[in-house]
Amino acid sequence: MRNHLNFKTILIAFLALLVLGSCAAKQSYERSDTLINENLFRTDRISADSVSIAAVSWREIFTDPLLQKHIQKGLENNLDIRIALQNISIAESYLKQRKAAYQPTVAVGPNYTFQTQSLNTQLGQISGGNRRYNSIFDLSGDLSWEVDVWGKLKSEEKAQMAEYLGTTAAHKAVKTDLVAAIASAYYQLLTFDEQKRIISQTIALRSKNLETTRALKTAGVLTEVAVQQSEALVYNAEALLIDIDTQITLLENTMSLLMAQPSQPIHRTTMAQQQMPQRYALGFTANLLSNRADVMEAEAGLMGAYELTNAAKAQFYPSFRISGSTGLQSIDIDKFFSINSLFATVVGSLVQPILNKRQIRTNYEVSLANRQIAYLNFRKALLNAGKEVSDALKVYETQDRFIGLKQKELTAYRNSVDYSQELVNYGMANYLEVLNSSVNALNAELNISNAQYAKMKSAVELYQALGGGWR
Repeated sequence: MRNHLNFKTILIAFLALLVLGSCAAKQSYERSDTLINENLFRTDRISADSVSIAAVSWREIFTDPLLQKHIQKGLENNLDIRIALQNISIAESYLKQRKAAYQPTVAVGPNYTFQTQSLNTQLGQISGGNRRYNSIFDLSGDLSWEVDVWGKLKSEEKAQMAEYLGTTAAHKAVKTDLVAAIASAYYQLLTFDEQKRIISQTIALRSKNLETTRALKTAGVLTEVAVQQSEALVYNAEALLIDIDTQITLLENTMSLLMAQPSQPIHRTTMAQQQMPQRYALGFTANLLSNRADVMEAEAGLMGAYELTNAAKAQFYPSFRISGSTGLQSIDIDKFFSINSLFATVVGSLVQPILNKRQIRTNYEVSLANRQIAYLNFRKALLNAGKEVSDALKVYETQDRFIGLKQKELTAYRNSVDYSQELVNYGMANYLEVLNSSVNALNAELNISNAQYAKMKSAVELYQALGGGWR
């Protein structure tokens, strides 16, 4: 009867723990409505459509067939992507380990104990000074199980799940960055090719002007100063050509590294063959939460920080553990498998931390600070995403007007070169005017090619900023 009462008391205490555990204060992460409704884009046109171009495959954005081959090769071979995949495998293994924490631990194994009695103990004195030798043969299994009364194990599992989601988001971020890097480098190569063409034409034109200058000097119209200045312009253009060739080689090496292949020439089309989207569907700013991989990673970190805080708080409460062992035990090997050799032990323990509460409180306070840091990092990632979209959108929308003005500037400089050269031929102008007009015309033409690259690069950056490229 007394044993029945003791069992009833233990059962009531255990049920009381479960009730208290369900009442324990927990804070699960919930996304704020402010984050969803906040406008992070700085633009005069707010999309009325929730669809974002970030959900479109990069193949529909970058239509150049050679560029598509380079991007596909990079996605298949890039070393950073392969490292990110290994990080996902590691996080997945840790998640499986954390899920197994609910299960009891079991250990099985044989033991053999040889014992000699000390003559200087009380038992040794009672035995009359003779040593007693005990040999114990043991085959047992031990079981231990921690009951997750306060949800500590569950919170730790959720935190590990958040870390796993963070690694998958990091993998997506690497893909997005890789697509953008290859596309930007490709367009930069096309720009260098265009500038190389412009400089080559300029060298041919300036060489022809040098011959004209020498003839005018012979005719007494110009002096040796004009000849030397004309030669200097030719050398200047030839030096620019060498620099462009060097930049092309270095950029090809960079693209080769992105595709995880030895440095080699990169096959490409021309600047004139490129077609970029006329307009980008931005979608709502809330799309950044589901499209931007870095924002997803930061939010996963915040979710994990909430769960780690819950796990740290659960350390304040008593832990309930059930352990037991069973098996065969005998001092005589001949009777080892007898029914009388069976033994069993079951122990239920309830442990309330007392002396180490300062350590537990420190862990809890640190978890609160880490949760705040995770929130600030998440907020920073959102604001940074909005800034990148705003920056790229501004450049993309204004670059056409900039290019139009630069083309008018180039036309004016070319006319100035022709007019001043004609006046020099008749001795009615200083040759310095021809030189200045020639230099300005070359710079204007190079600026146009740079502006065209800036537009294409801003399109790449806008696609990247909206969170595209990883699907």
